[in-house]
Amino acid sequence: MTLDDFFEFVSKHYQDELPFVAYRKPNDTLLKAILQKDSQRYLTNNFTESGFVFAPFDSNQDAFLIPTSNAHEISVKIDENDISEVKFSSQRESENVVTPNETDKSAHIKQVEHGIDAIKTGVFSKVVLSRRESIALKATDPIEIFKRLLQRYPTAFVYCWFHPKVGLWLGATPETLISVRGNQLKTMSLAGTQAFEGMTDVIWKEKEKEEQQIVTDFIVESLLNAVDTNQKTSSNESSGHLKDLKVSGPNTVKAGNLLHLCTEISMRLKPETKTLKPILEALHPTPAVCGFPKEKAKAFIIENEGYPREFYSGFLGELNLNETISRNNNRRNVENNAYSIQKKVSNLYVNLRCMQLKDLNIFIYVGGGITKDSNAEAEWVETVHKSQVIKSVL
Repeated sequence: MTLDDFFEFVSKHYQDELPFVAYRKPNDTLLKAILQKDSQRYLTNNFTESGFVFAPFDSNQDAFLIPTSNAHEISVKIDENDISEVKFSSQRESENVVTPNETDKSAHIKQVEHGIDAIKTGVFSKVVLSRRESIALKATDPIEIFKRLLQRYPTAFVYCWFHPKVGLWLGATPETLISVRGNQLKTMSLAGTQAFEGMTDVIWKEKEKEEQQIVTDFIVESLLNAVDTNQKTSSNESSGHLKDLKVSGPNTVKAGNLLHLCTEISMRLKPETKTLKPILEALHPTPAVCGFPKEKAKAFIIENEGYPREFYSGFLGELNLNETISRNNNRRNVENNAYSIQKKVSNLYVNLRCMQLKDLNIFIYVGGGITKDSNAEAEWVETVHKSQVIKSVL
């Protein structure tokens, strides 16, 4: 299959109003699509199914699934030259990418100040507050936007997700929620933001360091508690997973025109782990997109942000897909290739740096973590930088 064939298949599926997802994982050369055969809405409740999951910020709402059992999968290998040579239509989706006005700025600053006041009164120690920008369109071609995202963000998880009964979303997220390969689980703590100005060797303020540590501590504690609940032995004693926990960082990482602090976390799951549901319930939403304590911050967000987040800051990705691994690196040795093994693989990402296409509008979602040391004006500037990441492809 050629790259043109791939985009033609995806475009036809979209024109036929059938659900699909097209995506490329970070730093990968494989472009994949899962094309659902009907327009039915499939849900996942226990996360034991196989397919592509698309879950909202509010875990009390439905998480949608494109099941591999009722879908056709296509893929194509790509490299930088392939993507750089992709031809775009001459018409731009938006003739004039607008900038936020003073009303938007004033509203967000007041919202942040409200959050800081709540922190100072002890409601929570951190809350993530966001806003939504709307851009009117001249034309709507999500595949064109998807191509530009692929070009611009090779280190991000880039996707285009569509369901005629749910909506259309695109994004280029830098943040992994969890990655599971066999019994090896990896995740990351990503927090703190500053503009990239040509170098990654930068100084971080105490506010960013504190925000990063809150997220890291929450993830580590949540993982241990979730695994402990999920993996109790018959004698009701802990199953001995503590020795496998590894935490490294934080390090500075680049995502588009922004820098973040990132800590990598990994641990092993016991063979008796049958579902990721307890782990996902414990982790999502993390303090990086919600706050801490989680439930109090989440309630504040839903009550005060003034718009529904829907799938912004939810999670999405591959769920329980089969991956065949050969124990023999010599592909010509057919006999030894018979000794291959299959592993279940899940790669789930936090839905950041994303947009929603609805009617003739694009909705862009951006936010930032608020702590007691936050400055409302600086938080506004941070959201402007983040919105430019997405606007650059329009």
